[in-house]
Amino acid sequence: MGKKEKKEKQEKPLDRMTAKELRDVALKIPEITGVHGMNKAELLAAIKGVRGIVDEKLKKTDVSVREIKKKIQGLKEVKAEAHENKDKAKAKTLRRRISRLKKKTRRAA
Repeated sequence: MGKKEKKEKQEKPLDRMTAKELRDVALKIPEITGVHGMNKAELLAAIKGVRGIVDEKLKKTDVSVREIKKKIQGLKEVKAEAHENKDKAKAKTLRRRISRLKKKTRRAA
């Protein structure tokens, strides 16, 4: 049991933690308020700010999932208009763009 306890005590990197784990960490820090209303990115920024960790550059995209989803919603509306106007070519290209953006949200999360 001694080895397992040592492994459990080691904290994994903040970037690898889930939002639930980050909330637990943030609840222990008195400087952070409104923990339950924050998403993962906000929790990471708050914890790193309190601990004094300099945030490294983001991987490939600096676009948040929320912004990508807003773009998707806009494209869906345009796609619906294309279907109403029976413009199949435009609807097809919009479908592909939406699909690519959805893939980006999965990678960004």
